Amino acid sequence: MPGRAYAALRERLADVSGVVMLIGAPETGKTTLAKLLVLDAIDAGRTVAYVDGDVASTVAGPPGCVGLKFVETAADLDPNVPAAEMRFVGSISPQGVVLPHVVAVGSLVEIARPRADLVILDTSSVVGGVVGQTLKYHLWELAQPSLGVALQRGEELEPIIGMLRRFLSAKIATVEPPSDAPPPSPTERHERQADAFRTALSAPLQRWRVQTTVFAPTLPAEFDLDRLDGMLVGVQDDEGRCLGLGVVESVDGVLRVATHHGEAMRGLRLGSLRVDLETFDTQRVRLRQLIFGI
Repeated sequence: MPGRAYAALRERLADVSGVVMLIGAPETGKTTLAKLLVLDAIDAGRTVAYVDGDVASTVAGPPGCVGLKFVETAADLDPNVPAAEMRFVGSISPQGVVLPHVVAVGSLVEIARPRADLVILDTSSVVGGVVGQTLKYHLWELAQPSLGVALQRGEELEPIIGMLRRFLSAKIATVEPPSDAPPPSPTERHERQADAFRTALSAPLQRWRVQTTVFAPTLPAEFDLDRLDGMLVGVQDDEGRCLGLGVVESVDGVLRVATHHGEAMRGLRLGSLRVDLETFDTQRVRLRQLIFGI
């Protein structure tokens, strides 16, 4: 059982304060451990915040967003409980969006830090190659964790662990993840992702007519509006907070956004995905190519 597998680590973390950053590949039990650490802190009478930086599989907010929850009871960890704050990243992978991903996580950690004895930071499961290493490096740089926890099979995370220790004097504990749960198939992962978008964009959606001036990045003159059809957007308020998701629809030169959050909408941040509102399948889009055709 995961709780038993992590018992020694949980005991070691009982007195740790500040930010604890979790690193792990897909299906290593990273989110399970995050929840256990949050519940341990609650049981000990501590104030605890959960920053969910795993934009592909979220507990705090919809996919494509980084979320923050201040957790007082186990029920607060239910994905249906709204996040206290969200930041839009616009993708389910950090590839191509490392900067907005890092800024989103860093801003929520800074909000959480003064209000919580312990901040649990759950990070993206992308741990390989340049993208995985660059993301974890800059997340550590901004979040400045008291401790990192690396859930690794064999030595799969040694490049990241070595880099963080060498360049940022990182303190990192390693733990072997439980091996009793079989990883989901690609089909199961696909269905899980589609279900997450289906929940965030559940019918009935309201359609709000919007002008080209509401988008960030700004659209160039003579932009072909049909290229926006199906694009995922973050619905923003006037203080930089993401209220939730929307999908742009372009029909006969008229732009509308399908969303649950139109009442408080002040602007739309373009994401890096197209979302089919019938199947909730997604397609990755490069923003530079979308806007400039290059």
